Amino acid sequence: MDQKKIGGFLKTLRKEKQMTQEQLAEKLGVSNRSVSRWENGVNMPDFDLVIELANLYNVSIDEILDGERRMDMIDKETEKTLLKVAEYENSGNEKFTKQLCGLFIGATLSFVLYGVLEFMGLADKPGYSALASYAMGIVFGALLVGVLYTSRYGRKIQAAKARFLARIKMSEGASQKSADGFGEEA
Repeated sequence: MDQKKIGGFLKTLRKEKQMTQEQLAEKLGVSNRSVSRWENGVNMPDFDLVIELANLYNVSIDEILDGERRMDMIDKETEKTLLKVAEYENSGNEKFTKQLCGLFIGATLSFVLYGVLEFMGLADKPGYSALASYAMGIVFGALLVGVLYTSRYGRKIQAAKARFLARIKMSEGASQKSADGFGEEA
């Protein structure tokens, strides 16, 4: 994919609609800086936004990804499949975002608890020191998770986790088959 070519095509399509970057950004719910980055080929819009852009500009998703108009249009069945893929991807992203929000809310509450214990002078008292340590552990754990998932290692960790879970499922399936096979022979 040639991001510069795609960016130029997106700019051409926007100008054909006689829209400014600000107007497009408002319509899509993004910043005009994001639109500028797409059009300059610095980065690409998320896939769900590509679908919205295709609908807005009345072009196919394929045309946007190629960065040029085509006479042969993508068939509707393929476009429906791509829409389903985008919805699936977005639902996974929403779930992940909610999980991270929960983690950071918990970390914030733990930090507040630690601050209250420290302010009241209870953080070093025998009954409260474990609670203060636990609260700070949650805060540091959340910070570590945040750093990992916002760095380039986040995707690598997710991919490794997916491979690990797939291997577990495969080994469980193999174990189940051998257990079933053993039962049939007896």
